[in-house]
Amino acid sequence: MNSDQIAHGDVDVDLGRLFAAVRRKWPRILFASLIITGLVFALAYMATPQYRAQTRLLIETRESIYTRPQGVGDGDRPILDGEGVTSQVELITSTEILDTVARDLNLANRKEFSGSGGSLVSRILVMVGLKNAPVEGTDEEKVLRAFRERLTVYRVENSRVIVIEFSSEDPQLAAEVPNAVANAYVAMQSDAKLQSNTSATQWLEPEIEDLRERVKQAEARVAEYRAQSDLLLGQNNTVLATQQLSELSSELSRTRANRSAAAAQAASVRSALESGVAIESMPEVLASPLIQRLRERQVELNAQIADLSTTLLGNHPRIRALRSQLTDLDVQIRNEATKVLAGLEAEAARAERREEELQAELNRLKVASARAEEEQVELRALEREAAAQRELLESYLTRYREAASRSDRNYLPADVRIFSRAITPSEPYFPKIVPITAAAFVASLLIMAVITLLQELFSGRAMRPSAVAPAPLPAAVPMRRAEPALDAVPAPERPSEPVLPTPEVADLAFPKPLSRRTVRYGGIDVEQASERLVTGGVTRALFISPEGDEAAAASVLVARDVADSGMRVLLLDLTSSGAASLPMLESVAYAGITNLLASEANFADVIHTDLFSECHIIPVGTADPQRAMRAADRLPIIIESLSAAYDVVIIECGPVDAQGIGRLMSSDTQVLVSMIDPEAGELAAETAEELRESGIATPILVSPTGGSKPPAPPGRDAA
Repeated sequence: MNSDQIAHGDVDVDLGRLFAAVRRKWPRILFASLIITGLVFALAYMATPQYRAQTRLLIETRESIYTRPQGVGDGDRPILDGEGVTSQVELITSTEILDTVARDLNLANRKEFSGSGGSLVSRILVMVGLKNAPVEGTDEEKVLRAFRERLTVYRVENSRVIVIEFSSEDPQLAAEVPNAVANAYVAMQSDAKLQSNTSATQWLEPEIEDLRERVKQAEARVAEYRAQSDLLLGQNNTVLATQQLSELSSELSRTRANRSAAAAQAASVRSALESGVAIESMPEVLASPLIQRLRERQVELNAQIADLSTTLLGNHPRIRALRSQLTDLDVQIRNEATKVLAGLEAEAARAERREEELQAELNRLKVASARAEEEQVELRALEREAAAQRELLESYLTRYREAASRSDRNYLPADVRIFSRAITPSEPYFPKIVPITAAAFVASLLIMAVITLLQELFSGRAMRPSAVAPAPLPAAVPMRRAEPALDAVPAPERPSEPVLPTPEVADLAFPKPLSRRTVRYGGIDVEQASERLVTGGVTRALFISPEGDEAAAASVLVARDVADSGMRVLLLDLTSSGAASLPMLESVAYAGITNLLASEANFADVIHTDLFSECHIIPVGTADPQRAMRAADRLPIIIESLSAAYDVVIIECGPVDAQGIGRLMSSDTQVLVSMIDPEAGELAAETAEELRESGIATPILVSPTGGSKPPAPPGRDAA
């Protein structure tokens, strides 16, 4: 197939042939896979076993409720988020920790860390270029580089767990290193806390001394201002003026109440005296002890008068004397009531005067209290400043005591816990000989099968023509004048333009219909010949035309018929006159086999498409025949390459003998002899007989009788 046809996409992949090639080459695929598997097994067997162990850390707060700093609750404890845990992963792989572990475990004296030697597999990978050679450097750099290559630290997703993995040739070392790294990390965290705690105490000491001085100064300013402003404190930490004002207000209220009560009592007594009513029943009068005694004497006299009235008359001196005493008692009671009224009025007057005095003092205290309130604004500001300084000093003192006690007792738990330590592994994780060998066998089988499929695809043997229209004709390759045949028979010059066939040539290529019957020499027609090529598994067919160029029509018709059956067919024209290619291309100006032999063109340039079918053709060509003949030894190789790319290769040899086609024969080659007239085919029969005698078995006589020129495919111009 030429490049034009492939470019236009008029070929399809024949899956049957593609996988048939895999079945056909299965022993070779299996043999190569076994060799590759053996090599992999040997490498895996010779590889140094590697052991792996891991230690797990949990990032958490180690403080308990008994040792937690005062004032710090559960919600105030620092809990690292995802980014914080990732940062701790990077901290674990820091040079400081790795260098400490390397020194503690003396890794520099181990061969796998010193950079010398290395495993066989590593050396082989370095030699083939699949692994970089170890970079030279100092011993410490080599140890750290090898340490980092074998150490893996990662965070478990959606958790605060960090995993430390290490692999080594020594199983005990594989367990010791992650444990040592974890211990070094915990120690670094504790040291960091201790350093932070020490720095805090060192900073707090001068701050506390400074705060103590500032608290003294602030409290002194408060006391000085209070003394200067006469803002002396009374009960309940209130200013004395304000307290006095409150007490005086209460006293004034009591005085006013007493004055009002005394005035009311005096008014009631005066009203009773003026109206002449009995004043003995008034509470203010009865409250007097003298009046109470007079009332008692009055009651006794009334009792005596009543008692004597039962035996004596009213004018009796005794009764008259008692009545006189009773009248004196009434006068005395009234006089005493007047004195009580005078006392009440005097008490009301005193209360009024006291009220006036208290009111004047109250007004004075109001002014003093207002001034004290104004002065208290500045005093409260000074007190707030002193209180703030005092609170800050107290908090600093508390923190300092906590930090100092932790430093003295060396109690600074790191916020990390080792909850799973590495143990010495009993089995290596690499190499797993059986899985690696099995995987290598399966992979090599797949790779060799893919390589075989690609070879079939690139060679074209797994391709077949598609149902689409063939690609357009390639343009004629301008060449110098040359002979188109392999023998020395002269050929006409290549015309400057494509040459159209004459009617005589067309009649040679497509003779008039003849009767279809079996020839007397055992010959067959075109359809039978193409059927034998299709069903017989023939990959190469040699056509001999002893009767001249007219008989070459048989190879043309058979090639077209086989191509119409869906097989990939190539017609190679080795005649001197181009009798087979001219009816198919209608020109002799195309590059062909002579150009290929003379190394003036490649396969894509010399393979062309028939104007009337899907058959491909290599014409005689335009190169120098003499130069092409010097490379005639390449012809069998070219035909072998064409046989690998096409289902059937048909070669039109012209009038040659058995010796002339000897180098073109192969195990699956069919020789056919063309004859024009089945009734008079003595020459063809003689040629067939000579071929049998020379060792070519069963040559077949083919007659083009009955063949006809097919119509041009759609999209092509036969002219």
